[in-house]
Amino acid sequence: MRLAVFAYHDVGYECLKVLLAFEETIVAVVTHEDDPEEEIWFRSVADLARARGVPVYTPRNPNAPDFIELMRNCSPDLILSFYYRRLLSEELLAIPRLGGINLHGSLLPKYRGQAPVNWAIINGEAETGVTLHYMIEEADAGDIVAQSPVPIGEEDTALDLYKTIIAAGAELLHETFPLIKEGTAARILQDSRQATKFGRRRPEDGKIRWDSPARSVYNLVRGVTHPYPGAFTFWRGEKLYIWQARPLSGAINDRGVPGTVEAVEKGKGIWVRTGDGSLLLTRTQLEGEEEVPTDDMAVRYGISPGTRLGE
Repeated sequence: MRLAVFAYHDVGYECLKVLLAFEETIVAVVTHEDDPEEEIWFRSVADLARARGVPVYTPRNPNAPDFIELMRNCSPDLILSFYYRRLLSEELLAIPRLGGINLHGSLLPKYRGQAPVNWAIINGEAETGVTLHYMIEEADAGDIVAQSPVPIGEEDTALDLYKTIIAAGAELLHETFPLIKEGTAARILQDSRQATKFGRRRPEDGKIRWDSPARSVYNLVRGVTHPYPGAFTFWRGEKLYIWQARPLSGAINDRGVPGTVEAVEKGKGIWVRTGDGSLLLTRTQLEGEEEVPTDDMAVRYGISPGTRLGE
């Protein structure tokens, strides 16, 4: 098998390790140049490939005519994609005789699109998974090769879940690649009527709506906390990041509208009223300052019951 591997992030790193262990001929690793505006907390696919003597390419547009011609000259039997961030064109996918297979971080057809791990937590899901599927022009819509479910704990952050997804994806590839090579892997049509689609999340999407239920705000906090941009509100016109919180089904008291500080507990944090229940903020950060326990911040800045957040 001659493989062209399009990969990025830790999922790409671990899946490339699986293929290297199979000792197939990897004719090219295609990845991204790191964005200087992005926090790079994951391992380098490019470094791994170069250390093993595999040619590395970082095209700005993998669907450009010159890069497609380069891929033709590489003559891959199969394209494999692991968290590569660009859609591949039909012309590119037509080069290998076996087409292209992608690893997606959800149980397709649910959560097609970008940031499936973050969205699953934000939406309060109890389960997600990984899917190997054939690539077609429509994102994440090709026939399913194999899937593996992954549970989501009530306190899991996006990073916790992502680490589980990495392991599950590498294991699924290890189990399934021999079947792909032999031509005996499944090919199951997706039911598009069951599909859900989500776009990429932007930093500004982390703004908290205090009229939402406490559980929903909590899910947002854990879905975009470190190493992601974070959920935020405002205090006296300054952006206040909420890095850690805990929900309570009932309200601490009946005073104030959503966003009102209900209580300050030393050693714990501050309770904030939501549209349904209360949320304990335990670690926060005013923009431009250090992250601190929220009860310390409350003392430092005089945040007391009756203070309104979100203004």
